[in-house]
Amino acid sequence: ANGNLTETRARELISEIVETALGEPLKFYSTEEWLRDWLEGKKTAKSNATYVKYRHTIDSFIAALGPKAKRNLNQVTPRDVQRFRDAELEAGKHPTTCNYAVKHLRIPFNVARRQGLLTHNPAEAVEMITAKEEQAGKGTFNIEQLQAILKAAPSREWRGAILLAFYTGARLQDVANMRWSSVDLHDQLISFRAGKTKESVTVPMHSTLQSYLIELPAPDNAKAFLFPSLANKRTSGKSGLSMAFSRIMQKAKVKGEVIRERTGKGRTINALSFHSLRHSFNSIMANAGVSQEVRQKLTGHSSTEMNKRYTHHELEPLRAAIAKITSVEL
Repeated sequence: ANGNLTETRARELISEIVETALGEPLKFYSTEEWLRDWLEGKKTAKSNATYVKYRHTIDSFIAALGPKAKRNLNQVTPRDVQRFRDAELEAGKHPTTCNYAVKHLRIPFNVARRQGLLTHNPAEAVEMITAKEEQAGKGTFNIEQLQAILKAAPSREWRGAILLAFYTGARLQDVANMRWSSVDLHDQLISFRAGKTKESVTVPMHSTLQSYLIELPAPDNAKAFLFPSLANKRTSGKSGLSMAFSRIMQKAKVKGEVIRERTGKGRTINALSFHSLRHSFNSIMANAGVSQEVRQKLTGHSSTEMNKRYTHHELEPLRAAIAKITSVEL
């Protein structure tokens, strides 16, 4: 009505022209429609394990794109793919896993290019993670940095999430979705199944973490989340939890070594991220002389039994190891 040609109307006109010339209309896809359609075709063509890997990548990428996933397929850029990959890396995913995610995305985008829906493959322009970039998130925080981050945290729940990661070594996804059923204040234990490895983890409660948890109002339902405002949120993407933590670090003026400077296609990759809390947990104990065997038990063991019970004798060295981690001010 105002004389402007909207994207939708432009598509309709192009489709009408193509239909006149070729006898059939041109099909337009949103990024989500195309990726879901392609994935549907892989259900029978590939083994179930391969299909599940593809589905995980597609689901994660669509979530990371946010509203842009509903827009035309040709609007996806190499920068979108690289942002997704970098966020996955910062969330603690192994570099090889992140590289595979990019390779997975190249396949449906290549099909779209061959069918004339794209002029280029946005995932093709994204290079694989280098050995140097593998160090992303592997830095460690010192106590002064941690104290500054806690002070800069925007809410009580974020402070709790940071404390929980630092004193248990839990990954971001596990921390955000931790439930009260994992907290045993009587025996001073945190027990949960790690989402990434499916391993059962039991960690004695550090006195600082215990002090924080005791102050929280206990819910009626043990299945309630410890941090409701963080639960069920994606970790990657511009509005994800990884980026939220990066903003807390910026506010706290905590900077790690820059692994890669921002370029036209991607953002700066830092040696410090939320995953560094896990590395700090491990590093502080190692520097305090805690054996690798004990540290491995605390960062995840291979027990398939969720509620594996340690005997008092087995718990003692674990409690002693946790006690070696420095206390911070709440």
